[in-house]
Amino acid sequence: MVEKKVKYSCIQSLKDAGAPVIIVTLPEEAEAIANACRDNGITVSAFCDNETRKSSKLFCGLEVFHTPTLPKRFPKARFIIAYYNIQECVEQLSALGYDEFYSPLELLENYDVGKYQHRISQSYMKTRISVWKKSHELYFDEAKIYLRSLDVMITTKCSLKCESCANLMQYYVAAKNTDHEILSAIEILNDNVDAISEFRIIGGEPFMNKGWAHIVNGIIKKHAERKIFIYTNGTIVPKDEQLETLHGKDVNFYITDYGKLSRNVNKLTENLMKHGINYKREPADNWVDCSSIRQHKRTALENEAVFKECCAKELYTLLNGKLYICPFIANAANLNAIPDNRADYVDLFSKTYDLKQKIRKLVKMQKFFPACDFCDGRPKDPTTALEYDGKGIITPGHQTSKPMPYKQYK
Repeated sequence: MVEKKVKYSCIQSLKDAGAPVIIVTLPEEAEAIANACRDNGITVSAFCDNETRKSSKLFCGLEVFHTPTLPKRFPKARFIIAYYNIQECVEQLSALGYDEFYSPLELLENYDVGKYQHRISQSYMKTRISVWKKSHELYFDEAKIYLRSLDVMITTKCSLKCESCANLMQYYVAAKNTDHEILSAIEILNDNVDAISEFRIIGGEPFMNKGWAHIVNGIIKKHAERKIFIYTNGTIVPKDEQLETLHGKDVNFYITDYGKLSRNVNKLTENLMKHGINYKREPADNWVDCSSIRQHKRTALENEAVFKECCAKELYTLLNGKLYICPFIANAANLNAIPDNRADYVDLFSKTYDLKQKIRKLVKMQKFFPACDFCDGRPKDPTTALEYDGKGIITPGHQTSKPMPYKQYK
């Protein structure tokens, strides 16, 4: 069990002399954790991450090591887990021969975000820390059903036509809004889980759905304490009257900047600032080729490996009243590209089974899903993946002029 291996209290233990202290993975919150270590007199020796592109670089003035190579440099070490998925980190590090792990919850209890100049805005860092802390707090309780985030898919329409879209928008011939009973589905799901930390409003391009503000405000009305992120490609500027409804509310925009393709990104950011809405703007990069829909006929063990290495396996997706483990399975099913297998989803409106138990199985108990066999895999680092059938890192945002063909497997 995770709670037997990972220690909650860490400050005094890590201040004491002993093996080097290493922070595991580089989410945005890792910078705050490094600062909190400094504030509490803890010397951090390095960072580690599973993505080779991040290794051999400096982060917060310290070297980043590729996690599988750690034993060569650090035969013994103590680890502060910055990643939200504690179990995944513990399993990997235990296999490398390590046995001393800490959650930084105690470190961040009194962390002053305003004391430091972070790589992201203060408001955005506060939001990320809040969501991250909830992940660790609930992860220590194995009995609870916890969704770190829920992708609420409100449309399959998109203003771009990226031929390698990981969410499979390039295959839709008759794209449409998917807001039918979304708010009802969210309430049913919420009543059958212990916590959802954040709602992520996605498409397609969510602003292609003219009712997006109604949906967002409907979620806020019932879940004002939750974090809400709206993911957009910077092509559409919503109406001022829609943005004004979000003023003073805990809503964050995440803008993926595709350069010239994001033709209205500057106007969008200006309007967001005008209405006092938080946003983060990031360039589109590090796309992994994972958008093909094809049957691989792998063994169960091979599909387990694909699922274990998948970086999207906890991007829980709500689409047309069904809960999926990831957006690939959600959209492959919605396209009728893969067989309808009830093991791949939970129908939130079904009356034929114990809904909470069905959700628990999807979230906690499956080693892979039948639909995984139709995916090439989506590893964080395709150069080191054991099971992956895509082309690796690709150029993001390459456009196609028309919907792409795909095979429907029955």
